[in-house]
Amino acid sequence: MILEYIVKDDKYQNINQILKQEFNISSRLLHKLITYKHVFLNGVAADTRNNISVGDIISVNLDFEEESENIVSFKMDLNIVFEDDSLLVLNKPAGIAVHPSILHYEDSLSNGVKFYFEQIGLHRKIRPVNRLDLNTSGLIIFAKNEYVQECLIQQMKENIFKKEYVAIVNGRFEKVRGTINLPIARKENSIIERCISQTGQEAITDYEVIQEFDKFSVVECALKTGRTHQIRVHMAAIGHPLLGDTLYGSTSNLINRQALHSHKVSFVHPINHEQITLCCDLPCDMKNILEPPNK
Repeated sequence: MILEYIVKDDKYQNINQILKQEFNISSRLLHKLITYKHVFLNGVAADTRNNISVGDIISVNLDFEEESENIVSFKMDLNIVFEDDSLLVLNKPAGIAVHPSILHYEDSLSNGVKFYFEQIGLHRKIRPVNRLDLNTSGLIIFAKNEYVQECLIQQMKENIFKKEYVAIVNGRFEKVRGTINLPIARKENSIIERCISQTGQEAITDYEVIQEFDKFSVVECALKTGRTHQIRVHMAAIGHPLLGDTLYGSTSNLINRQALHSHKVSFVHPINHEQITLCCDLPCDMKNILEPPNK
């Protein structure tokens, strides 16, 4: 994968300035590119301190042979929603962890992605961009190189990267749409649970009710921040915990996990700068709540 810039005027004095201003390459990645001699001036490996002239072509090779040595490969059926040279976007089922851990050393989604990369001859580190809880389903993005990962994480910080979820929650709402702006912190003496706390990090969730039933509602939630368990904590805080969320609510005879699905993502492609919007349907366990099979 190649980034390219043609010098049109005397705006920049050297290659370093172009790499930082035009491509927003971080200092860490820039050091790696220089070490591997992946920066070129008119097709020749260059010192990034070199001066430049109008008409010069600056190019950067973003491809590195990498290995995620701490992740073992594991054959897994992956539901691929989108793929190109930069990105792999999957529809994650509930019950599968994103990252390996003591409990999921071989069967996390990252293990499956590593196996898939090996099958297509791609030697890359496993770089998930967004996070989903073990029992949350839906869209998750893996970057195929460090630059793409950095760009998308920056878009998240600037709220250019949009994430939307569908949740099924207890009760009916007085207001069909609103914004929850409540800070979230780790709960004292817990490594998992979060809580509303004035000493926590800013957390903002927009919600809109899209369907109502007697005892529960279907809401679409758009995240303006990305705190751990944000939707689950916010919905519980306003009196509408997610169905099946045993951490922030209670068990449900309708579903055996929190009823939360990442159904839509929207971002600017880091390489071609096109607007990308991807969606995926609700999984069967959530569909069955809304449209029981016997009806």
